[in-house]
Amino acid sequence: MSEPGNIGGFRPRRYRTDGGGPDFGRMIEALRRIQDGITAADAPEGVVTEVADMLEKVAAAVEPYEVDEEGMIAGRRVDLPGRGQALIPPLEYDEWDEDHVVARCSMGRFYLGANGAAHGGVIPLVFDEVLGRLANTGRPVSRTAYLHVNFRAITPIDAPLRVTGTVVRIEGRKRFLTAALHHGDTLCADGDALFVALNPGQP
Repeated sequence: MSEPGNIGGFRPRRYRTDGGGPDFGRMIEALRRIQDGITAADAPEGVVTEVADMLEKVAAAVEPYEVDEEGMIAGRRVDLPGRGQALIPPLEYDEWDEDHVVARCSMGRFYLGANGAAHGGVIPLVFDEVLGRLANTGRPVSRTAYLHVNFRAITPIDAPLRVTGTVVRIEGRKRFLTAALHHGDTLCADGDALFVALNPGQP
């Protein structure tokens, strides 16, 4: 599943499948476990102190290797769930062409809002990720102009979810898309979006 290299003023992302070596995906998965674990835990003070010490050591280990945006690995590893970064849920794609995409994911405790439901802000994040990649597939790079989301039912955490995206029409630089999020047969959310192709020199 490839994405285009043609750009406006947008610096091209170098999507890759090898950055960070074979353990990069394992590192990101461990980071997701940390996010979920800390969110879910009511740990004793001693454990909190121990974890804080370990995380400070982890931060100190990676900070010397900071690179500029073009050299980053996180968000570029298209062979890994969520492109190898921990902001979005770990999306995996089952179908993908220039007009339609189907992905799946599960949201852990890190994404909890309340009462077993995912935080409402996560849904637009997922839609923007899926629709943004679809809007740019086989086409010049675009940016989100608007994204409207309808919440139809709660989105449960720790449950299998299916995300679909569709290109509805293209009018010049404008690309109109729709998205839907399902848990089984239940429609949890849907939305529509407009992406606009960048002009030459536009960041």
